Amino acid sequence: MFNRSRKPKLIKWLKILAISLLVLTSMGLGIRESLFSGAILAPQILQPNDSIIDMHVHIAGIGAGNTDCYVAPALRNNMRFNQYLAGFGVSITEIQHKGDQIAVDKLAERLQGSKTVKGAVLLALDSVINKEGKIDYEKTEVYIPNEYVLKQVKRYPKNFYYGASINPYRTDAIERLIAAKKEGAVLIKWIPNIQHIDPADSKLIPFYTKMRELNLMLLSHTGQERSFSSADDTLGDPQRLELPLSLGVTVIAGHVATTGFNHQQSNYARILPLIQKYPNLYADISSLTQINKLGYLQQALNEPRLKGRLIYGSDYPLSNMILTSAWNFPLNLTRAEMARINQIPNHWDRDVELKRNLGVPAEVFTLGAQLITNHH
Repeated sequence: MFNRSRKPKLIKWLKILAISLLVLTSMGLGIRESLFSGAILAPQILQPNDSIIDMHVHIAGIGAGNTDCYVAPALRNNMRFNQYLAGFGVSITEIQHKGDQIAVDKLAERLQGSKTVKGAVLLALDSVINKEGKIDYEKTEVYIPNEYVLKQVKRYPKNFYYGASINPYRTDAIERLIAAKKEGAVLIKWIPNIQHIDPADSKLIPFYTKMRELNLMLLSHTGQERSFSSADDTLGDPQRLELPLSLGVTVIAGHVATTGFNHQQSNYARILPLIQKYPNLYADISSLTQINKLGYLQQALNEPRLKGRLIYGSDYPLSNMILTSAWNFPLNLTRAEMARINQIPNHWDRDVELKRNLGVPAEVFTLGAQLITNHH
């Protein structure tokens, strides 16, 4: 039975605990108020006629419905995979019963409901290619075929742009480039870290030359890669992109190389000299509002060399997960602003409003559409 003699002591300790929590909360609020700096740059108003295109949108697929999409068992059995699907608003059971395209249907529905974003580049992701030029499923993390993405773009032509992905080590890589351009691709997407592509490989010069001739952009992941079960982060070194840049290819460095190190130097530091040297190099701000990348957006927006080179991207579905929240920015946004932004129901409107309130300039939101027009 409960010992009555202990009751006063318990009440005493509960009071001490409550007072301690109040003191700590007050101290925390006081520290926050003293460190509060406000928006990184003065927020700009977006105009209703601004054409905002999300340049970095992924889709999911496991092969349900004969799509040939593939997810490696190591990733599929990882707890992160279900979280990614939740970001798309689907479950593995739903995909198995309704097919891979259900994720695209839900993505399109959200995009159609956006008041700010007019379209999105839907990204394919090619496989790892072995020495014989064939698909290496043992080393491939994710495979989203061009044919599947193109079919989805055709289903929603008012919402999506075609982002093809071609591993340049395919024996028919150049033929695939030509076909992608004819089919309306606006760019080629790479994640070198998991596709085992070395952007600095001189064997790729004919591929790059054809890209330049076709006026196709390259959107390549730069920096560390931690969304998959394994990766070779030496291939995410932004300086490996100097070869295509020197050949005149327009390159968009995904995430501004904001994570990881190569040659004992941060990848972010390694991309800045390339920005100075090559006017055909841009970078997207996708993932920079994730909790694991705090501080990087401020660095990028305050870097003079990046002015006029930053492009809006969301990195969907990561931008629709708990990783990304206005509550991650208590030193830049007021409590009222954080609450208001988090309550915005539409994913894209919420993402744009968060970045706009943090100080992302209007030109960043509209530059992607300009580049597509120039390369289409």
